[in-house]
Amino acid sequence: MGIVVVDVCDANLITSLDIEGILEAEFPEVAVLISDCLTLCGLCRIRPFALVNNRRIFGKTPEECLENIRKAIIEELAIFE
Repeated sequence: MGIVVVDVCDANLITSLDIEGILEAEFPEVAVLISDCLTLCGLCRIRPFALVNNRRIFGKTPEECLENIRKAIIEELAIFE
């Protein structure tokens, strides 16, 4: 398991991308967990988002969200440098 955890709801729009494959290939320190529900009632239907170490990261599109997730991962990893 990675030192940065990215949680994604299975019903979220961001799952239209292979977010698990993309992020885990790009960042070996990351573990992507796809859950049936993150109990943030309805948020997954409104806009793409993920939790990066329990911090909500959003985007207007899945691609923008992925880019914001990458930035959040880099911020999290900077703590360990």
